[in-house]
Amino acid sequence: MKSHRIVTQSVHTRRRSEMLDVTDRVQEIVSKAQATDGYVIVYVPHTTAAVTINENADPDVKHDMLRELEELIPRQEAYYRHAEGNSDSHVKTSLVGNSVMVLVEDGRLVLGRWQGIHFCEFDGPRTREMMVKVVDLTG
Repeated sequence: MKSHRIVTQSVHTRRRSEMLDVTDRVQEIVSKAQATDGYVIVYVPHTTAAVTINENADPDVKHDMLRELEELIPRQEAYYRHAEGNSDSHVKTSLVGNSVMVLVEDGRLVLGRWQGIHFCEFDGPRTREMMVKVVDLTG
């Protein structure tokens, strides 16, 4: 088993809430590591940004997911106490999650036909970090 160093990449967001497809970026990291069979962990070290796996073929899915999260978790609530005014962003991040693990086989990410890895911004625009750890079980 060969564990590669963590690769940290900047992710620049343009809106308060958005989902960015980072699948190609993660695949590039796996390819550069020359990993053949194993897994990759994508981790977002922020309390108001997340990462998820979902459809990457139809952009309406990202729109619908963000819209539904806004409906379920409004930006303003009378009971929010957090002084920064981004309590909704913290809740959304906790629900979506800070990491995903994807299998790697023959040097390629193992994802379903319509799946992609998405960086989720809930308190932007900002410059964020995404950390990627590749583990090759054959090396």
